[in-house]
Amino acid sequence: MSENILNIYEHSLLYVIPAGMYKVEELHSLLRNHPEVRFVSFAGIDLRGNDTDEKIPVSVFLNDIEDFLSGGIQTDGSSVVLPGIATLNDGKVDLVADTSVNWYVDYNLEHVMSENNLPVGTLRIPSFLVHNGRKVDSRSILQRAIDNFKTEIVKLLRENPQSAKDIGISPDDIAEIRLTTATELEFWVKTPGDKAVLEELSVSQALQEQYWKRTKGAVRTALEKSLMILEKYGLNPEMGHKEVGGVKARVEGGGVLNHIMEQLEIDWKFAQAMQAADNELMARILIKETFRRHGLEVTFMAKPIEGVAGSGEHIHVNAVAKLKNGKMINLFAPTDMKNDFLSPIGWGALMGLLKNYEVVNPFITSSNDAFNRLKPGFEAPTCIVASIGKDAETPSRNRTVLVGLIKDMENPLSLRLEIRSPNPHTNTYLAVASIFQAMLDGIKYAVRSGKASKELEKEFSKNAGDESDYLEKDRAYRSEEDVFEYYDEEERNRLFGTPPATVWENLSAISKNPQKESVLMQGGVFERDILNSYIKAISLQWTMELSERILHENSEFIRSCKKLHDKEKYTDYDEMMWDKIDKLRHELMKDSLEQKSLFTRIRNAIEEREYETVSKLQVEMAEKITQLQKMYSIYKRNIMEL
Repeated sequence: MSENILNIYEHSLLYVIPAGMYKVEELHSLLRNHPEVRFVSFAGIDLRGNDTDEKIPVSVFLNDIEDFLSGGIQTDGSSVVLPGIATLNDGKVDLVADTSVNWYVDYNLEHVMSENNLPVGTLRIPSFLVHNGRKVDSRSILQRAIDNFKTEIVKLLRENPQSAKDIGISPDDIAEIRLTTATELEFWVKTPGDKAVLEELSVSQALQEQYWKRTKGAVRTALEKSLMILEKYGLNPEMGHKEVGGVKARVEGGGVLNHIMEQLEIDWKFAQAMQAADNELMARILIKETFRRHGLEVTFMAKPIEGVAGSGEHIHVNAVAKLKNGKMINLFAPTDMKNDFLSPIGWGALMGLLKNYEVVNPFITSSNDAFNRLKPGFEAPTCIVASIGKDAETPSRNRTVLVGLIKDMENPLSLRLEIRSPNPHTNTYLAVASIFQAMLDGIKYAVRSGKASKELEKEFSKNAGDESDYLEKDRAYRSEEDVFEYYDEEERNRLFGTPPATVWENLSAISKNPQKESVLMQGGVFERDILNSYIKAISLQWTMELSERILHENSEFIRSCKKLHDKEKYTDYDEMMWDKIDKLRHELMKDSLEQKSLFTRIRNAIEEREYETVSKLQVEMAEKITQLQKMYSIYKRNIMEL
């Protein structure tokens, strides 16, 4: 890599066009003065979280800039995931620019122009997908959720002035409501072609050999450059560090690290909700490209390596009132920080999120990969329960719960709720939209009830079986204990609800909870056909992954389980173990005239679209594959010569 490319970010390149700099004349002048920006791309986000990317020469964009900004560009519905909306006989979709957020320039550092020695840049314009005059994409759903939340909060405070007084303001003083969000991005990085050594990774994780340790070599360089580049884009990175997963890198001659497998995390500063989701998308692009240029692969999969820690992406949320005098007030923060955990509005937000989480979860955990991460023992939450701290002055640091209260006694503005279930492939736009819809439902209850913070705290801290004016009777919602150690599985399910085991179980919660489903639809945020389109899109992804990837991978594993002992060097134990293994292999994969294998029954159920059956068979398959893995490992351990 040339020195020019290594130092490219030292040049006065255009990285970001802040929201508001969109007058045609100013945009013309700006882009003319930055010849490195050669293309424009309208970036829309479909219902599965895919972002569009095309290359419009900047000269074409500038010649018709007013038309581009007002009407956008057209694409075919087959190029985006909007099933049942953009159909074959009605597929035209417009991409319309969002002028309320920052626009970023994505640089190709491997394409340097000879005339100025600068890389080619593409201006990415976050956009809405519009079908028949209606916005139908992930960004537009989040925008509707933001608008609905703001409108309803101001209305509530005007109708219930005591609630405004509880947080020290008057409704007439409010200039604006801001929904703030931040995400934390965990990811695995490795040298290309390296295979995970599960035993080595498991031991390293158990011994905590990697967590927050010093980075080295190419990983250190790529991590440092990622943080520096994020600063250039105004994302204000706060920290980059090693996570719990990984093994020590191996060094070859000359001091070069030739085997790298590590888990990292990068955090950046909060922003308003839509901007935060856009920032995260740009951060993933920058991080992945930076590590790739240093010969390293990055994966944002939730569970790229079975048996060790997966990657999360915690989402932090709160709501802030900007007053006409410029002062900022956190709506979730109590006026008495020493004695109260949350304001009544904050309690309502927490209660609404947990009560309605069954219809939020489908937008957070929407893939087989995501479900692989949500297993007890890997710091991944599976229970609908929150931790707020043992007392108002002692912040919660419970990593086993779904939601945690983050509180700094000296900084009320930073008080927020942390949702710990998302992963790097979660569609943040839809996740945040559903989170705010759920919270708003609880806020309406809390404000209209007229209850003080202490009363709401008591209601939230109820035991399973206790009556509540809002929360479900048979559930508990708070625990300050390690929920995986303190309760057994039966107790967790009884207290906090049985978590879904498959993508289909999760999606089905929407239709099985009509009252909670209506919470999503309030204010026209999630419309009926859009909900149906999302369910269809995720169902297709789930079954395709299952039939074309998971069954294939499991088949390869079964074929690799071969008889290892010979007639002369074996014991009756070897023979017994192999008989059990071989029987299980046949149950999983081998058809006979009398009986179909489990794999065949799954494929048949997928073809018939019997998704309830597919879901049950997937759970059965996962249990039997795990059993086979354990049995074969024990059997192999007893073989003296391989």
